[in-house]
Amino acid sequence: MSSSAESRERILSRLYNAQQYGRDAYIPQKKVWNIKSQSKDKNIAEFTERMSAVRTEVFRTKGTEWVPALQKLVEERGQKTLLHAPNTPVGKALGANWAKDSSCKLITWKNTIEQFKEELFTCDGAVTGSLGGIAESAAVILWPTVEEPRLMSIVPPLHVVVVEADKIYTSFQEAIKKLKWNKDIPTNALLISGPSKTADIELILQFGVHGPTDLIVFITE
Repeated sequence: MSSSAESRERILSRLYNAQQYGRDAYIPQKKVWNIKSQSKDKNIAEFTERMSAVRTEVFRTKGTEWVPALQKLVEERGQKTLLHAPNTPVGKALGANWAKDSSCKLITWKNTIEQFKEELFTCDGAVTGSLGGIAESAAVILWPTVEEPRLMSIVPPLHVVVVEADKIYTSFQEAIKKLKWNKDIPTNALLISGPSKTADIELILQFGVHGPTDLIVFITE
């Protein structure tokens, strides 16, 4: 019998004995989560403070007031195009309330990534929805889909995210519990904390290296 075959038999024998007699078996202890939870106002205040500390612009609005506020903002900055996903709640609100005479044109995500690649890389910014935010780690939770793909939050230099005030959680653990990820976990959930940044070069923090240089968050009531 070869050495590899002997090793295999030895491992299988140990596993069998552990099952039969309970010897050499390791059973990890179940950890109990200590889920912190605080008031909605405190969550919003901490989320805003910590996101602002990493160069994120945070605004509070009611209903769809974020749309004209965003329009004014991008027009003042001279941006010409803004990408959105028309079939999402955020995309529908944007399309319904965006002034037609705006100097910034709404671009609709359509077709496949391969077919839309040329338009995607020329957009000045993109707007997406979110699953919520996390106050403790100053992050927004994204769940990219076919209708609103991940590239929308990576490629354009400006990323705008709309977060519902009631969905800003104290901690990641609370978000997992409230969003019931034990039953319906996203296949590609993302946590975004500020514009893209890296400290790989001489340990100096640089912003806007591998993604958007600007992140704007609208907290809506």
